[in-house]
Amino acid sequence: CARCTRFQAEIVDDPVIAFHNRGRNLEIVTMSEPGFDSYWSGNTTDICPVGALTTADFRFGARPWEMTPVASICPHCPVGCNTTMSTRIEAKSGGKTVIKRIMPRQNESVNEIWICDKGRFVHQYAAAPERLKSPLVRKNGELVETTWEDALDLVAGRLQMSKSATAGLAGGRLSNEDHYQFQKLLGQGLDSSNIDIFPRQMAGGEITAQVGIASGSNLKDLGPGDAILVVAADLHEEAPVWWLRVKQAAERGAALTVVSLRSTRLDNYASHLIHYRPGEALTTVHNLLNSVKVNSESNENDAVQAAADSLIEANNLIIFYGSNGLSYGDTDLAARMLANLLLVRREDRDKTAYHAGRLNNGLIAVWPQANTQGAWDMGVTPELGPGYQELGEVGMNAESILTGVNDGAIESLYLIGADPVGDGKLQGRGNLDFLVVQDLFLTESAKIADVVLPAQSWAEREGTYTNGERRIQRFYPAILPVGQSRADWLILAQLGERLGLGKPPYAASILFKEIAEQAPQYEGMDYRSLARSEKQWPEVGGDDLYYGGNAYNNESGLGRQWPAAAESVEIGLFDVPEIPEAKMEEFVVVAVPTLYRSGTLMDRSPLTNSRVQQPALILNHDDALGRGIVDGDVVTVENGEIEIEVVAEVNGETRSGLGLLRGTGLFSGPIRLRPLDTKK
Repeated sequence: CARCTRFQAEIVDDPVIAFHNRGRNLEIVTMSEPGFDSYWSGNTTDICPVGALTTADFRFGARPWEMTPVASICPHCPVGCNTTMSTRIEAKSGGKTVIKRIMPRQNESVNEIWICDKGRFVHQYAAAPERLKSPLVRKNGELVETTWEDALDLVAGRLQMSKSATAGLAGGRLSNEDHYQFQKLLGQGLDSSNIDIFPRQMAGGEITAQVGIASGSNLKDLGPGDAILVVAADLHEEAPVWWLRVKQAAERGAALTVVSLRSTRLDNYASHLIHYRPGEALTTVHNLLNSVKVNSESNENDAVQAAADSLIEANNLIIFYGSNGLSYGDTDLAARMLANLLLVRREDRDKTAYHAGRLNNGLIAVWPQANTQGAWDMGVTPELGPGYQELGEVGMNAESILTGVNDGAIESLYLIGADPVGDGKLQGRGNLDFLVVQDLFLTESAKIADVVLPAQSWAEREGTYTNGERRIQRFYPAILPVGQSRADWLILAQLGERLGLGKPPYAASILFKEIAEQAPQYEGMDYRSLARSEKQWPEVGGDDLYYGGNAYNNESGLGRQWPAAAESVEIGLFDVPEIPEAKMEEFVVVAVPTLYRSGTLMDRSPLTNSRVQQPALILNHDDALGRGIVDGDVVTVENGEIEIEVVAEVNGETRSGLGLLRGTGLFSGPIRLRPLDTKK
């Protein structure tokens, strides 16, 4: 029927499978090495009407009618794809309920009827044998099992001793409920505002709160007369479904402008393409803003001017910005300038008209983790509380906290879903008096902790994520908790009780009601309203998945999107400090994102292990020749804090003067090859 080959060629532009032979010898074969080399392969098994294509994790594993579908949200990137976990109690797993497969759940405003392979296959970590199963405390230099009561009493007592000298770092894969309770524990329980998202990679949460994409917007509605701008982001690697939806909008006629340091797969669909040199990202965005045509007298004299004209003339404008090759401070400046681009007034139409606040217009941050937006909303920052309310006293950010660990300014450190030791950002305990780690696994940070608390994965509990378009969505428990693990928010609430914060809520839904009271943007929301659904078009799925074959009907909730401030009030231009002059260097190395890279979760999902991108430094021939490097050499990359060895890949595609560090999340921003060692 060619459904699978047409999907790969026409929908996702990965023609890696094709027909071979004729007549009764006809078969579908892979045209890539490794086989079926695409981030979208799982969708072909969904749309295959006869089951000729199946996934390795599900093949011969169960009958579809034997399984119970459970609605969930993908925990891997800021798109927030709606998914369904197919679960079953099975004998070979000791009578446990297990996740047999993950399939899309239709949400036409988020992921339509598709999910990428990472969202589909990287879930086995939830049932990995290495999961933490009970609390651990350090006795006589060793971590030993203990009871929850003893562990919580110890943690509460030690944190009470350090009070405001306590700091907390939280990962972006936690739920809104987790983030909210974490900042409440530190802020109200310990009088500390030393809290931040880890890694501290990207700024702009307070910017998207004001000029973010308007509520009710849908990328599916963009077409002729509209424009999309993508800056410093590789959507194909960082947020694949956004890449797919932006690609399709461009194919429908939307003018796509891509501004980046290097080539990405979006380049093929761009109407305007601007590749800046290392160090010129902010200058390029600044020039783009200054070139915006505010009247009809402007000339299109270069690529930047042409791009600027298409953006300001667009009926609707959506801007994505990321952090590729940028520091945290760079992303803050970029977000401010791009926000101002949305606030430019159209003098040739209406002196008060601008894009911000209008349907299908606004700014979208390509956050590094699934719920980084939710972390900002919940106040997991040193400057802002829940709902972006200003704090009386600004605390220490992630970088300052890690410095304070070494110099003694921080006495106690609480890590939740964060591993700064494993990420190379922290060398040992420094001068800490007390370290507590709350996680799924015994991470490198957990190995040196005083107390380790076992958390539940997203598959074992309920909660909410807020995606990059500020849509709050529910996920539901699919499997029983591993060992004695508890939900992150519950652990924190039980600690809070010991620190005078009152009785813990008995359900995540109760805690969400408190969030709705404290964060104005969430006002009026509750779990019931997030669970509301409505008929969507096109009709797909059904009980037997026969008609569409792509996705389950969404009967568990479409979520709710909170409105950006620009939708109701006029927003003034953002202050932009003077853009620092670009410092051009002979050779710069920049870390680039990869969808499949080694990490805490990916390493424990066997099905995708063979596709993990190994760390490599990609060099131009001339740059490699000048440094005595040949393809296959092992080189040392360091930035003063972290040093790793990677394999050199020499090709003719990478631009001269730029090295691309692929397959590692240890670095952000520019990296220097100083010193550079090579060995065969």
